[in-house]
Amino acid sequence: MSWIRGVACQVDQWWAARAQWKADMGEFKAAQKKARRTGKQPEHLGPPPTGFGLLPWLLMGMGAFSNVIQGKTANPWIGGLGLLAFNSLYIYVTFRSFDRRKREERSTRVALLLMAVLTTALALGYGGNWLMFFPLLGLATGAVLRGPWLGRTGILLAVFAGAVSVYRDGSDAVTIAYGTFLSTLVTAAILSLSEAVRELQAAREKLAHQAVEKERLRFSRDLHDLLGHTLSVIVVKSEAARRLAPRNLDAALTQIGDIESVGRQALTEIREAVTGYREGSLATELDRARSALSAAAVEPVVLRSGAPLAPQTEALLGWVVREAVTNVLRHAGATRCEITVQSGPERVSLTVADNGEGAPSMAPSPPLPGIGGTGLKGLTERLAAAGGSLQAGPSPRGGFTVTAELPVEAGDASEPVAATAPRAC
Repeated sequence: MSWIRGVACQVDQWWAARAQWKADMGEFKAAQKKARRTGKQPEHLGPPPTGFGLLPWLLMGMGAFSNVIQGKTANPWIGGLGLLAFNSLYIYVTFRSFDRRKREERSTRVALLLMAVLTTALALGYGGNWLMFFPLLGLATGAVLRGPWLGRTGILLAVFAGAVSVYRDGSDAVTIAYGTFLSTLVTAAILSLSEAVRELQAAREKLAHQAVEKERLRFSRDLHDLLGHTLSVIVVKSEAARRLAPRNLDAALTQIGDIESVGRQALTEIREAVTGYREGSLATELDRARSALSAAAVEPVVLRSGAPLAPQTEALLGWVVREAVTNVLRHAGATRCEITVQSGPERVSLTVADNGEGAPSMAPSPPLPGIGGTGLKGLTERLAAAGGSLQAGPSPRGGFTVTAELPVEAGDASEPVAATAPRAC
């Protein structure tokens, strides 16, 4: 009795699919009503097509069913069993045709072949209304077959249906052939178009989701860089003010004023970052770096040479200065930090080197890419997206070195700054 359980399970699946289809159709109608009220195009495409949409076409076989009921068919029991078998195969094939994986399985193709054999046998045995099963066979064929063989299959099936009609009745052969060909191609075209539209909709939703994730990642990196640097400067200047307060109140008040200025500037930068219009200035970041390093008793040495840079290049290098100096203030324990910017005809490089706690190595080796926390990893991704690179690692002479390189953009200013005598900022 396992086949009975299989049939019952299949029926349950069909009823569940029908309930889901009705629910989706209800949502689609509600979306259409809302669109008519608001005048906007509804985004809901409605429920995906299922085998229930092809069931009404079985009414084309009502003529054959009527002949069996009225006793106008020879051997009505054979005709009735043939009718039942055809309808069962039709339902099985069409319902599986809406699932790509099931549609391409061998069992579906075998069922379609059995349906073709049964249609031919019933048409040759009875003729008349039984010839209308050929358009139904074409409909099932179009639902299953998608691709380059569809046109040839449709033509061969139409010619075969017309030949069987001529052999059996000698009339309506053109109608049967045309109906078979039309049902094959139109069904395949409509279902393929519906499937393509839904795939495009799914791709658009995926791209929109990826864009949101990308923007969220960008904002999180901006916020990390902004707050990490600003809070580090505030902590350093607060410590300096605490140390200076007992012996030099005026110097301590100066540090407190700097803290207020940094806090206000941070609020402005956060607002600009939220709106997505923040453009960093390399000169501004170098000035802030020198101020923060000086407050932390780290000697700043800033050297810059070469031509002026485009705003986008300056913004990226400004982020590198901000993150590298923040790491010096937090982790290095250095007494000297050297920042060098060199702009050549094709590439611009930025180096931030300190003499902190990095252990010297016995032999020179290039810095290791990708070293660092969230900030350096985020900067590595940003510079890579702009065609540049970021390297960070212990220096052979001790300390830590961060090196960033970017291609010189076509929009960079062409007025050179004397490169023979680097200027200290």
